[in-house]
Amino acid sequence: MRKIAIQGTLGSYHDIAAHKYFENEEIELICCATFEEVFESIRRDSQTIGMTAIENTIAGSLLHNYELLKQSNVQIVGEHKLRISHSICCLPEEGWDDLTEVNSHPIALMQCREFLSQHPQMKVVEAEDTALSAEIIRRGHLKGHAAICSKAAAELYGMKVLQEGIETNKHNFTRFLVVADPWQVDELNRHRGHEVNKASMVFTLPHTEGSLSQVLSILSFYHINLTKIQSLPIIGREWEYQFYVDVVFDNVLRYKQSIAAITPLTKELKILGEYEDGKSSI
Repeated sequence: MRKIAIQGTLGSYHDIAAHKYFENEEIELICCATFEEVFESIRRDSQTIGMTAIENTIAGSLLHNYELLKQSNVQIVGEHKLRISHSICCLPEEGWDDLTEVNSHPIALMQCREFLSQHPQMKVVEAEDTALSAEIIRRGHLKGHAAICSKAAAELYGMKVLQEGIETNKHNFTRFLVVADPWQVDELNRHRGHEVNKASMVFTLPHTEGSLSQVLSILSFYHINLTKIQSLPIIGREWEYQFYVDVVFDNVLRYKQSIAAITPLTKELKILGEYEDGKSSI
């Protein structure tokens, strides 16, 4: 049985993503209140695997998780792209006319802004987690409260689903990274039969004209497809930035050659993981 550390509780989107990614495998979830706890769980037990959101097609990147990823000693071993569909739920005996407050994670609330604007009678209150909002309402029998969460979470905690698919944009996907202790990488890849065709890395560049364009030109020369670039300021070094880059490739040798070619042009280059481009699921 694999131990998977996730941010959130049972029924959360991290829970759903973990079961989708490790489909047909028996897993034990370690539910963590914060992303820091996810990485700490791996540090305490090298057999534990982490599942952590890194970006959403609407809300953008989770910048803090990039920093946690860099500071930890883990490696990305996989990814999963999950279609996010929100439902609004309440206590089984209540309905629309009873609701005065809606609770959920701030990103979920933001993704349902259009729906919420149609129900101004409900006070919007931010909470720690989508599924946890439903659990707290059910456990505390909080009358007049609704939660925005997945349909699976609503059913798990015995809540009544009033409406499904309330997110404003139906093309709402979250990308989750699967991270593990470096010693576990080879075993995980062998077990799952992964074909490495994607890599994530982070580097800094000299504060000189054209330094980034040189790196991008080399990647293009080797036919390496840049799928994401995220810049973050370097704390304590004014106007200097670190760059998080994702690339995909169909030739591992060309990829290795491109890394060797850009290394002299960069500073503090670190490969965060080499893995298989993830699938999307609903």
